[in-house]
Amino acid sequence: MQREAYYCAARSNNVVDIVLMPQGLHDEPDRLRTEVQKALDNIHDIQGRVYDASLLGYGLCSNGIVDLSAKIPVVVPRGHDCITLLLGSKDKYQDYFDSHRGVYWYSAGWIESGKMPGKERYENTLKEYQEKYGEDNAQYLMDIEQDWIRQYNWATFVDWELKNADDYREYTKRCAEYLGWNYDELKGSPALMQKLVDGQWDENEFLVVEPGRKIKENVTDRGIIKAE
Repeated sequence: MQREAYYCAARSNNVVDIVLMPQGLHDEPDRLRTEVQKALDNIHDIQGRVYDASLLGYGLCSNGIVDLSAKIPVVVPRGHDCITLLLGSKDKYQDYFDSHRGVYWYSAGWIESGKMPGKERYENTLKEYQEKYGEDNAQYLMDIEQDWIRQYNWATFVDWELKNADDYREYTKRCAEYLGWNYDELKGSPALMQKLVDGQWDENEFLVVEPGRKIKENVTDRGIIKAE
């Protein structure tokens, strides 16, 4: 969410220092938790002043943020994953999820990561496997890796109307065609991310975790996360 985060930070009255985390951490929730905790442990800016709060640009993310804490307040959007931040609300995310089974989300930032499902990813991964394991083993590994594709039916592009949005849209359409998925697009919204960086932390949309408490999953209601 690099483009989106800088876009919102630039419009905020607050001074916001953005720390970017590697996209690949999403594939390893335990490692994600370790690396994000290291980032949270840094509570000083470059001038040595203590930040007012740490803002997480993550959702629950396969419990990757569970047990995180800091010596200053940590603010987290209530969402199952970061797509909630791109759509602007957890309710919009839930409504779409309930009516569209098997959704793989595409956005400017995710597409720029170079790892989105499609022809380019398939060809790059196959080449990498061939170089490491040989032709026969590479094809076997690709057959196993492609099994997860059958779980998805939709390639849905979240449009923030950022620069080059048409290029990202067309890329998503090509990926959908290549994979045999349906294509759809939703108009995204900076509203939730803007509130995050502006300090407008309504309890229904954000969880504020005070020092000494940790983030926990909330399975009892649609709050998604809680502090304990």
